[in-house]
Amino acid sequence: MRIHASCAARPGPGGFDAVLLLGESGSGKSDLLLRLLARGWQLVADDQVIVENTLCTAPKALAGMIEVRGLGIFRLPFVASARLRLAVRLGRPAERLPSQAWHEALAVPEITLDPANPSAPERLALAFDAVTGRAEQVVGAFAA
Repeated sequence: MRIHASCAARPGPGGFDAVLLLGESGSGKSDLLLRLLARGWQLVADDQVIVENTLCTAPKALAGMIEVRGLGIFRLPFVASARLRLAVRLGRPAERLPSQAWHEALAVPEITLDPANPSAPERLALAFDAVTGRAEQVVGAFAA
């Protein structure tokens, strides 16, 4: 399935684990992706992502490219494929302490995150760490 989204990854056991950034055009997907890259994440895809059996890749024509609004399109190093672990819907979270949500079509946990928040990359990383078993959450979307 081809999705209008951006995707970043971090090394995990057996390969790379990915997060998918979902939102309307202009919602901040590429900007949040750029901030994740500055924090050591790896580019998988920007603007369009192919997801097949939880494996994320970039369409061939867009592989290694990211659009930086106001500057243009840049070619960067990228990860050829990564296993999808978390979907992040860009917007304002409705709940302070949400219960776990599930993205039905992608079959992964989903959170809502405000990309304009200065701590958005760190919040995303905490959620990602909880999903991948690297962090323990006491109350909230990923609490046991």
